[in-house]
Amino acid sequence: MNTAFRFLALTAALAMPLATAHAARIKDICEIQGARGNPLKGVGLVVGLAGTGDKSVDAVRRQLRMLDRFDIEVDKLDDLISENTAVVVVDATFPAFAKEGTRIDVRVNSIGDCESLEGGTLTETYLYGPGPAGADSTVYALAQGPVSVGGFNAEGGGGGGGAAVRKNHTTAGRIPMGAYIEREIPSTITDGERIILQLKRADFQTAENVRLAIDGEFGVGSADALSASTINVRIPKDEQSQLISFIAKVEEIQVEAALPARVVINERTGTLVVGGDVMIKPCQVAHGNLTIEVATTPAVSQPAPLSEGETVVTATTDLLAVEEPGSLMPVNGTSAASVAKALNRLKVTPRDMISIFQALREAGALDADLEIM
Repeated sequence: MNTAFRFLALTAALAMPLATAHAARIKDICEIQGARGNPLKGVGLVVGLAGTGDKSVDAVRRQLRMLDRFDIEVDKLDDLISENTAVVVVDATFPAFAKEGTRIDVRVNSIGDCESLEGGTLTETYLYGPGPAGADSTVYALAQGPVSVGGFNAEGGGGGGGAAVRKNHTTAGRIPMGAYIEREIPSTITDGERIILQLKRADFQTAENVRLAIDGEFGVGSADALSASTINVRIPKDEQSQLISFIAKVEEIQVEAALPARVVINERTGTLVVGGDVMIKPCQVAHGNLTIEVATTPAVSQPAPLSEGETVVTATTDLLAVEEPGSLMPVNGTSAASVAKALNRLKVTPRDMISIFQALREAGALDADLEIM
């Protein structure tokens, strides 16, 4: 049994209980409305590159603006032309409840013809919130620091004709803790009497289970399921002065989360993941492979001694077609475990499994969502 088969069987084995719900904490399946991150963005200049930077005019203009801020005058733009700088897009996520002075990670991505950001340092870059960035925009963070790309480019031989070695993506990098929060973003999670929970994956049954679990912990009427993804939670009067403590208690409540029966397929990588609640109606699957082998054998014809003939090389092609006997296997599956066992008996590859599940869905034998990535 190869790795893919073992993975599929293990996935099924871990999900052997046939119940359609699985215990989880509220904090793992819900988010509190208002407690969310915010994207930040900006455009900056990376300097200190070893001839792998941009060749564009925009890089020169940005160098000029940076020098102007330090009252350094440049007589000719030609004096700034080099390949040691690169124009980059800088982005980060403003965490919920972050305060002024908090340090956050930033991502740096080249937008020009830069070959590598290896060894570069991001100069002072303002990060703005969503929307157009202009003179009236609010600066929420300030980014600066050495860029870590986690890879390298190496070339041998002059003129680009030598061998080249590349590891990872060198035109994108990160600066751990590379930005300081300069302005706070207000976060409102309550009006003093209630909080709103939002399910990460909308489901009517899960929303009802959350409501019942909260009612069981704080009393009947403590929660209302407003939709498949929204639950309104009332804060008891004796807990309103201890909001953080109350939220912590709510998040630790165990809930039976209803999981959809789903088969996820990634045809590009040959990955197949089958959920534990996938149901297969009784059916039969036939599988057979056609293998074609083409072998080319060189044949050398030598001329007779002392003749004026030439050596001739010809090729003989042998074609062999082998069709493995097909097998019709009954699949009386009630869970992913039995489905995996039946498919493993067919000795199919992961890509064959993908085709089989697609055919099962078309035949109406697969009672599950088929999601193709």
